[in-house]
Amino acid sequence: MIDGADLELFTRSLRHATDSSTGAALDAALDDLGWPDALADDPRAAVSILFGLQGGANATSSALDHVLLAALAPLTPFAPLELGGSPVAPATAIPPASNPLELGGNPVAPATAIPPSSGVGVGAGVGVVLPALGGWHPPGDLRGGRLAVAGLGTAGLAHRATAIVVARAGDKTVAVAVPTASLTLRAVQGVDPELGLIEVTADGLIVAVDPDADPLTGWTNAVALAQVALGHELVGASRTMLDLARIHALERVQFGRPISAFQAVRHRLAETLVAIEMAEALLDAAWLDQSPQTAAMAKALAGRGARTAARHCQQVLAGIGFTTEHPLHRYVRRILVLDQLYGAAQSLTAALGTELIATRQLPPLLPL
Repeated sequence: MIDGADLELFTRSLRHATDSSTGAALDAALDDLGWPDALADDPRAAVSILFGLQGGANATSSALDHVLLAALAPLTPFAPLELGGSPVAPATAIPPASNPLELGGNPVAPATAIPPSSGVGVGAGVGVVLPALGGWHPPGDLRGGRLAVAGLGTAGLAHRATAIVVARAGDKTVAVAVPTASLTLRAVQGVDPELGLIEVTADGLIVAVDPDADPLTGWTNAVALAQVALGHELVGASRTMLDLARIHALERVQFGRPISAFQAVRHRLAETLVAIEMAEALLDAAWLDQSPQTAAMAKALAGRGARTAARHCQQVLAGIGFTTEHPLHRYVRRILVLDQLYGAAQSLTAALGTELIATRQLPPLLPL
């Protein structure tokens, strides 16, 4: 547990890292700071602080890979994944237009299914494939010993030797170690190219599966932890948008006084703060409750709160908020994509409602 002076130092160090670097540079900074060790020792502090600061600074990293693999298997920071006792060779850069499924006309080496008890850990050569945008189901489909993949990856996946793909195999969920060179990777442009997401696809990869192996049981927990992490990132971005609008309202003068003096402006800022604090409170509850339902509710509320913040802050900023010279557009772009990762607010709310109707049972009261 990180607390007291250690927590203050940890927060200050992460703030400096997220304010001064992004992408691969931030990954290196997190490694130097020992963030993966903190994730193992105190997941709540490590996740909530980093992702909140990352959202507030509009920075990117591969931290979500660490979070997912920590939930899927025991965390061994920066230990290379081993298949058959030998480390996987380093990854090579893949041109955006190439099709690495076939090299020289022949399929790449077979992938390997990972038993749940194998203790696969996070390493410099290991990444993870995320679900497709808008969903939270496993990105892989394993049938007849062949694996199809349709998902996303963080920017760091292209530099990893091995990708972990969680896949449905009949009525079971399994984790598969796939050479990254066997996947087709395409940089996602769209609304927020600076986020660095990668589209990951594959079809017909050969996978050796033990039919008697136990199914993977950590996917639900991994999804819940990812949703909470992304919820903190959404809250961090929302707080920065609110701060940008607040500063503008204090400095912008109309009719002889700052626009912050007008009730309509105050109401929009107040409603934004209420939405942010509601989301933060439910994220805190998700850490205490540890249930997938609460994690999904927290992610949904954080996404909805972020859209509220974007809408109200844009109104307060008015014309300057529409320009690329003002930083607001970077946060609006970011929250639109983050809201879709691991389930958008609307789809998560609909799924929770469907579950309530099907089970005819309300979730237990949250701890106070």
